[in-house]
Amino acid sequence: MSETTSTPVVERTNLLGLTRSGLEAFVAGMGEKPFRARQLFKWIYKRAVGEFDEMTDLAKDFRRRLAEVAEVRTPEILSSHVSVDGTRKWVLRFEGGQAIEMVFIPEPGRGTLCISSQVGCTMDCTFCSTAQQGFNRNLDTAEIVGQVWLANRELGYSPDGDRVITNVVFMGMGEPLANYRNVVPAAEVMMDDLGLDLSRRRVTISTSGLVPQMIRIADETNVALAVSLHAPNDELRSEIVPINRRHPIKDLLEACGH
Repeated sequence: MSETTSTPVVERTNLLGLTRSGLEAFVAGMGEKPFRARQLFKWIYKRAVGEFDEMTDLAKDFRRRLAEVAEVRTPEILSSHVSVDGTRKWVLRFEGGQAIEMVFIPEPGRGTLCISSQVGCTMDCTFCSTAQQGFNRNLDTAEIVGQVWLANRELGYSPDGDRVITNVVFMGMGEPLANYRNVVPAAEVMMDDLGLDLSRRRVTISTSGLVPQMIRIADETNVALAVSLHAPNDELRSEIVPINRRHPIKDLLEACGH
């Protein structure tokens, strides 16, 4: 009996999960020089191009090899809803079937995109609908960056046009600082001047109050930080925000230098 062999499936790297230095290392592993990574980074973020064939200043052989080992993959849009004031909400699905929400809020002079960092949440805040579904998993860096990249495309981003998304807030599903290792590099891509090129004052991580991570992030990046208090005193906050029992308001204020 003759044996049949199957061709192994190569899992392609989603380039949205790489910071600029990570992309330089990836490209170096392909035998290419660092400037190729910078070209690629610009194509993906400055021009919002996700197909390697369209990246015309890259060598054809490099583009061919990229298509074999890499991709630019975003979440799948399950539904999209637009309100009368222009606010848009998307329900996005990832591999494995999990879904999250993403919201764009237009205002005079600014457009804020609210993104998710987890599928579900572990914080168990009593007023939050996400807490009712429990925790499924952390989103990886590519899944976080992919939300912004996809929203830009959906909102008609043009390299030569006005910026549509001016602000990004980690205020969707999940506690961002509980997914520290994926959120921080995602924010780095958003603030990179060759990446999404957002001001450090315009990328905000909203936390329910994980003090050790708050102190750590202050040392590692310049991203803006917002603390959701939800209550005027420790007693009430401990009732509705369980994390306050471990990190009360006074600890939050001390961590913020007050």
